[in-house]
Amino acid sequence: MSEKRGHGPLHGLKVVEIQGLGPTPFAAMWLADMGADVVRIQRPNLKPLIPQKVDVLNRGRGFVELDLKDETDRKTARDLINRADMLIEGMRPGVMERLGLGPDAFTATNPRLIYGRMTGWGQSGPLAQAAGHDINYIAITGALHAIGGDAPVLPLNLLGDFGGGGMYLVAGMLAALHAARETGRGAVVDAAITDGTAHLMAMIYSMYGAEIWADRREANLLDGGAPFYRVYECACGGHMSVGAIEPKFYAELLSRLGLEDADLPRQTDIESWPTLRKTIAARFKQKTRDEWAALLEGTDACCAPVLSLAEAPAHPHNKARASFSTLRNVIQPAPAPKLSTSKGTLVAGNDTKPVPVAHVLARWS
Repeated sequence: MSEKRGHGPLHGLKVVEIQGLGPTPFAAMWLADMGADVVRIQRPNLKPLIPQKVDVLNRGRGFVELDLKDETDRKTARDLINRADMLIEGMRPGVMERLGLGPDAFTATNPRLIYGRMTGWGQSGPLAQAAGHDINYIAITGALHAIGGDAPVLPLNLLGDFGGGGMYLVAGMLAALHAARETGRGAVVDAAITDGTAHLMAMIYSMYGAEIWADRREANLLDGGAPFYRVYECACGGHMSVGAIEPKFYAELLSRLGLEDADLPRQTDIESWPTLRKTIAARFKQKTRDEWAALLEGTDACCAPVLSLAEAPAHPHNKARASFSTLRNVIQPAPAPKLSTSKGTLVAGNDTKPVPVAHVLARWS
C-alpha cells in the first residue's frame, strides 16, 4: 500500500477489497481517491489482464497476497476485515459464505462493518447464480434496447459496470456508513448492476409512462432521433455533437449553420425529423470537425466536437478543470467530483509487490 495515501474527505476510513474485475476495483479506486485507506486482497502470483503498474483502477492502494482457500490465510483475512470499516467483494452469491467470510461471520466481532456485495444479477433472483457480463445485465433493464440505431449499440461498460454497478455500490455503502454512525450497526449492501442500471433509467421510464417516449431506437428526444440532439459526421470524417433542445438554442444552432427556420419543418414535428436530420447532416458535411468547433463550441448552439481518447486530455476545458492527470506516465481521469472543503488525491498504489500483512494490521490496530 502506498505510504502517500491521500487526505481527502474519507481519510481514516479503512476498507478491505477482495480482488475482482470491473465495478469492484472501480469502487475501491473511488474510495481511495477520496482518501480512504484501502487494501486489496488478491491471490498469490496473480497474472492480471492489465499490468498492475498501468492499471488505473488499482491506483491509490496496494495489495496483500492471501490464498482464501488456505485456512491460515483465511484467518489473516478475517483479522483484516475485523479491523475494517468496509468490505468490498464481487464473488458469486454464496462463495464468501463457503469461505467462512460471509457477513454473518463478522456480526459479533465487527458489528459496524459495511459489507458491500457487487454482482451483476444480485444476491437473489432466478439469475443470481448465472454467469454474465455488463452487456447481459443492461440487456434486461431496457437500457441496451434503447441505445443505437438499427441494432443496439454497446455503451462500453460505462452504463452497467461503472454507472449502474460501482457507483451504486459506493452510494449504498456510504448511506449504510451514515446509518451505522447513528445505530452502531453495519449493513449488507446488495448492489446489483441490473438494479442500478434500471434505476438510472428512471427518467426514460417516466417519459415512456407519459407516452412521450416510443419503445424503439432513434425515435425519441434523447436517443438520436431528434435532429437537434444527435451526432453528425463532418467533411473530415470526424463528428460534432449537437444538443440544442430548447427553442432558443435550436434557433442559435440554425443561425450558425446558415439555415433558415422558415424553410425547414418545425422543430417539434416528429414526423418530419428524418427530413430535418438529412438537411442538417448535409450542412455538417461541408466543413471539418475543427472548423465547426471553431464556429459552434462555447456558444448557445450547444455543440461540442467528439474527441478521441488521445485528444480529450488536451481539450482546454478539461485542462482548465484538471479533469485528467498523468501518473507514472499514464494519462488517466482525475478524482471526481471536486469538493470545496477537501479534494480527492491522485496517488499511485504500491502495485509492484505485496504489502506485508503485518504492516496493515499494525496500522489498523
